[in-house]
Amino acid sequence: MPPPADIVKVAIEWPGAYPKLMEIDQKKPLSAIIKEVCDGWSLANHEYFALQHADSSNFYITEKTLCFVFVPGEAQNAQQLHERIQSSSMDAKLEALKDLASLSRDVTFAQEFINLDGISLLTQMVESGTERYQKLQKIMKPCFGDMLSFTLTAFVELMDHGIVSWDTFSVAFIKKIASFVNKSAIDVSILQRSLAILESMVLNSHDLYQKVAQEITIGQLIPHLQGTDQEIQTYTIAVINALFLKAPDERRQLLRRCKQLRSIILTHVIRAQRAINNEMAHQLYVLQVLTFNLLEDRMMTKMDPQDQAQRDIIFELRRIAFDAESEPNNSSGSMEKRKSMYTRDYKKLGFINHVNPAMDFTQTPPGMLALDNMLYFAKHHQDAYIRIVLENSSREDKHECPFGRSSIELTKMLCEILKVGELPSETCNDFHPMFFTHDRSFEEFFCICIQLLNKTWKEMRATSEDFNKVMQVVKEQVMRALTTKPSSLDQFKSKLQNLSYTEILKIRQSERMNQEDFQSRPILELKEKIQPEILELIKQQRLNRLVEGTCFRKLNCRRRQDKFWYCRLSPNHKVLHYGDLEESPQGEVPHDSLQDKLPVADIKAVVTGKDCPHMKEKGALKQNKEVLELAFSILYDSNCQLNFIAPDKHEYCIWTDGLNALLGKDMMSDLTQNDLDTLLSMEIKLRLLDLENIQIPDAPPPIPKEPSNYDFVYDCN
Repeated sequence: MPPPADIVKVAIEWPGAYPKLMEIDQKKPLSAIIKEVCDGWSLANHEYFALQHADSSNFYITEKTLCFVFVPGEAQNAQQLHERIQSSSMDAKLEALKDLASLSRDVTFAQEFINLDGISLLTQMVESGTERYQKLQKIMKPCFGDMLSFTLTAFVELMDHGIVSWDTFSVAFIKKIASFVNKSAIDVSILQRSLAILESMVLNSHDLYQKVAQEITIGQLIPHLQGTDQEIQTYTIAVINALFLKAPDERRQLLRRCKQLRSIILTHVIRAQRAINNEMAHQLYVLQVLTFNLLEDRMMTKMDPQDQAQRDIIFELRRIAFDAESEPNNSSGSMEKRKSMYTRDYKKLGFINHVNPAMDFTQTPPGMLALDNMLYFAKHHQDAYIRIVLENSSREDKHECPFGRSSIELTKMLCEILKVGELPSETCNDFHPMFFTHDRSFEEFFCICIQLLNKTWKEMRATSEDFNKVMQVVKEQVMRALTTKPSSLDQFKSKLQNLSYTEILKIRQSERMNQEDFQSRPILELKEKIQPEILELIKQQRLNRLVEGTCFRKLNCRRRQDKFWYCRLSPNHKVLHYGDLEESPQGEVPHDSLQDKLPVADIKAVVTGKDCPHMKEKGALKQNKEVLELAFSILYDSNCQLNFIAPDKHEYCIWTDGLNALLGKDMMSDLTQNDLDTLLSMEIKLRLLDLENIQIPDAPPPIPKEPSNYDFVYDCN
């Protein structure tokens, strides 16, 4: 008779003793199981012991992960390490700090160590201990560097659990961490941890931001960008982004105008002779978003028709375009002529309100940002500006491209494309190198696109009634050019030249034919017949991808961590294996190296988006729309869940589809529908190859009447 399902046999080790194979009842409380194990080796004080995974000494077993292998105790370890790191022996202290840096990744151990006031001990060691170590640095430099590196690593790991508030740290500690960053020659690991600590300080406390900002300037961070270590560059840009995010508006504008920063990032990061990894791409994306978000204030500012300084900008647009003739004398008669002339010119400039064009800029968005763009174009690309205005003012009314209206709508469209005013996503890596090639990249982007709009207007032979159609085509042209990730604004302009209105029509026609192919009744019936086969094929592909597994990034509201965990389905599709990783893997992670597992049979449901438990918590993640769209959770047992944030939309669809397939539910993602449409279309085309150039009737041919007799049937027997 087989043993009950709740009884498992587990190999358990204790240092200095022979391993034991014990039967464990998983229904029992964890404390009772640990007591049984301790009794087997005659160990007293069972509350000081815990179960750990044998293949990963950093993770303790909890009630949720019961059933695996060996016995030291987190409370006992924390107490011992707390004493060992205060040893007078440098070698013993170094070994203890090394162990602490490793064990601090486990939240159970971290809680015990923090309860012993371990954080305060580490900060004291950093504040005062480094001076003492530095006296020995000349004779034992490697030891000093390793000791400080392990101390800072342990500190970062402990703080990342979110147990202790960042507001508790002294100015002396901040100054000490900042001093490591400001040193010209410092160990790479110390610099890396120091930058990570500064980033977390800035992001988690306004008071700490002010203190860090007094110690660290952009100028002091720039040398770290000029090195060759991409990891240090990544951490440096992360600190710059944190300072950027928390800075007051006037300071942000100063950061935006820091030409040296942009130039160095372009030269030493983007155009360096090495590939940009995902974390660096994310930080560049964040910097790009924060830079464009500085435009939000102008985008949401309405024009005041009574503000003379703002009205003067419109007068300047008119003056540049028409090189206004000498003004008439200021008499009652000449005033009427002046108004008439202004109205005529404003109409030529393409404003909706010819009498008072200031009213065109009262809608937000784009508000005053549109007028700023128009003035920039008129001053910095004067020939193109004059050509567009005069060219359209000489056309027939119905075919003129209204420059004013076009500029306002185009600015609004570009703000939507670049998501101006939205917070950066925690998962997005979509930065555009060309925006780092110019100090006024948004304005230059507008200048290229307004010329494209005028060109497309002419190619479409558009009239005022076609305005919205032209804007849709221009948006498609811009979006398609951006997807190629041009390295410069000139290259972007070149891409647009190849995306003429005629080319867009060809692309649309091709896509439409692929979508609308084979809509006759016989083909639809054939599709319906083979669709189950295709869905089964998609299902198997999803499950195979789950078997391969995916590396997920750990995210929280404090900072984007360079920590990962991996999850994969067992080959027999019965168990999900998962566990933490120290770094992003290069290939698949073997399922036997993952510490935790979840039987598929225990899964109750899969929820997504705002229904996920980790999206209902307060914090930045909840407010981020893109993160919300990538979140999903597995619910199992009572109040237990496994929370995910997919690296991208594709992986999100793969996993939600695969999990639904495991639960016997329909795969409802957009990716499944796209795959189904593509595979159905391909299969239909393959089956109809022999019917090329043959017209398939909409209705089947009629069934003939039965013959009067069946004498023509041949009896094979």
